[in-house]
Amino acid sequence: MEPAGLTLKLLLVGDSAVGKSSLLRRFTDGAFEPCLKPTVGVDFKEKKMVVEGRAVRLAIWDTAGLERFRTLTPSYYRGAQGVVLVYDVTRKDTFTGVGKWLNQLEMYTSSSVVKMLVGNKTDKPDRDVERKEALQFARKHSLLFIETSAKTEDGVQHAFEELVIKILQTPDLWEESPDKEGVQLRESSAEQNKGFCGAYCALI
Repeated sequence: MEPAGLTLKLLLVGDSAVGKSSLLRRFTDGAFEPCLKPTVGVDFKEKKMVVEGRAVRLAIWDTAGLERFRTLTPSYYRGAQGVVLVYDVTRKDTFTGVGKWLNQLEMYTSSSVVKMLVGNKTDKPDRDVERKEALQFARKHSLLFIETSAKTEDGVQHAFEELVIKILQTPDLWEESPDKEGVQLRESSAEQNKGFCGAYCALI
């Protein structure tokens, strides 16, 4: 084990404009911007944290939700230990769309990968997906579930912590992983440079 601790690869997937990049930026940088541009291809960030006394480095890939980038996504599934499926609680179509993302996960990831369903934008008043409905869906598909608001930060830290805890409880995912070298990353410029989030991070 390296002194830096264990590196885990996480993916954020979901339809366009559900707030994947906003969740990622809130979690990694503690910032929120209401007007971010759609992700082109993928974005990437790292975050170090200590979970239940264990140091972990999270390598988080933010995938584009737009249909024209969908073919790029499968290659990024390789080696992932955790996946966050995000929908917008004010848009029922994005919740319905979770099904097709689950189908992709079944095709391209191990069955032991930890999956979490996240209902984002709970700060908005015009809810279209009730918590009970989403919870039933999560139980049916054996998903972790939490609701969040990237704007108010509600639930964001807790979501990633719960995901990591579940991964750590599934040793098959990270012990002697054949893709380990692919996710053991060096200190990134994002951590060295606080001004990293310029135009590069202007995503949705």
